[in-house]
Amino acid sequence: MDITALYQIFLGCTGITTDSRNCPEGSLFIALKGDTFNGNAFAAKALEAGSAYAVVDEAAYAPTGDTRYILVDNCLHTLQQLANYHRRQLGTRIIGITGTNGKTTTKELISAVLSQKYNVLYTLGNLNNPIGVPLTLLRLTTEHELGVVEMGASHPGDIKELVEIAEPDYGIITNVGKAHLEGFGSFEGVIRTKGELYDYLRRQGNSTIFLHQDNPYLREIARGLNPITYGEENSLYINGHVTGNSPYLAFEWRAGKEGEFHQVHTRLIGEYNFPNALAAVTIGHFFGVEAEKIDKALNEYEPRNNRSQLKKTADNTLIIDAYNANPTSMLAAIGNFRNMQVEKKMLILGDMRELGKDSAEEHQRIVDYLEEYGFEDVILVGELFAATRHTYTTYPDAPALIAALQKNKPCRKTILIKGSNGIKLNTVVDYL
Repeated sequence: MDITALYQIFLGCTGITTDSRNCPEGSLFIALKGDTFNGNAFAAKALEAGSAYAVVDEAAYAPTGDTRYILVDNCLHTLQQLANYHRRQLGTRIIGITGTNGKTTTKELISAVLSQKYNVLYTLGNLNNPIGVPLTLLRLTTEHELGVVEMGASHPGDIKELVEIAEPDYGIITNVGKAHLEGFGSFEGVIRTKGELYDYLRRQGNSTIFLHQDNPYLREIARGLNPITYGEENSLYINGHVTGNSPYLAFEWRAGKEGEFHQVHTRLIGEYNFPNALAAVTIGHFFGVEAEKIDKALNEYEPRNNRSQLKKTADNTLIIDAYNANPTSMLAAIGNFRNMQVEKKMLILGDMRELGKDSAEEHQRIVDYLEEYGFEDVILVGELFAATRHTYTTYPDAPALIAALQKNKPCRKTILIKGSNGIKLNTVVDYL
């Protein structure tokens, strides 16, 4: 079946689902495959559960004569083609966002600001992969005025694939840093891959990007594009400075040299979130959101999902940043914690995953920084940190740490919790 015919079927359905456990009445089920499952095997179950049609790519799962089954060559490619076709039909202006660190938080902040004036569709959570991006696009309706689509990458070519599906009109790269080095091969590989967003926009001609002018790597790869700049220099389109960080980020911003300064008091932890917030200011201002409404959106935004959250328990104050970790974000979190004006600081840090051949060196570098900064109350979790040269307490995994905390819980401390999601440091929170 060609994509135009499938699109007509899609328009008559109530939505898309790829999960046979969640099939709203009248939905279109697309049978995706993974390392441990074959969605084709669940097509019949999806139809029984409420789906009107099931798209499959194995003939054995498409009974002859049953028009509810739609046989295609490849279900994932079909999902992506359908999303791209839908995006083209609606023509909604789309902002593509990628970056090593902060892209999900930045996406949330941008969406919060733009929603003060527009009906905005944005990526839910971090559904930023070859499945999540098309599912986001297929949620677009004629009522949406802008889309903010997050795109993630762990290998060269990942962003190229996603931008060709989403076809963004505008782009922003939050930053480039040392993450997923196992997949990218090097830091230069990270830069090239994130830069695939710029490459796509450059080919479109006269495209607008939102550029963090303070970042030399981004400046270098932004040649040939129309940059709307933000950062600390007072000549930039939007410029500003951090004014507070104990514990929440506060900053001031203005438009150009002559603009009036606006004060923002966020509920975000960490100076490293300043460029993320300033990006949201920049994009909001570019799209005509009033300054007071920009400030309101940023003041009221509540971080979620273990990203830059502050939580006060009966015994301690916790800074929870346990969703992800790489050398760039880890150093930023530690540096920010060092600058915070609080007493009795403690750090619980977990291994940084997917660093490949650089893993041992990068973990040692973090430990060396901890010693250089004079931190004494430190717990390291995971085999990679345990293999470094240090004098800190270590545990092989989160359950081992939890067992220790049940016997000896810290009290009246401010604790930074940071590590890769796979270390599961979020499970430690309830024991602090």
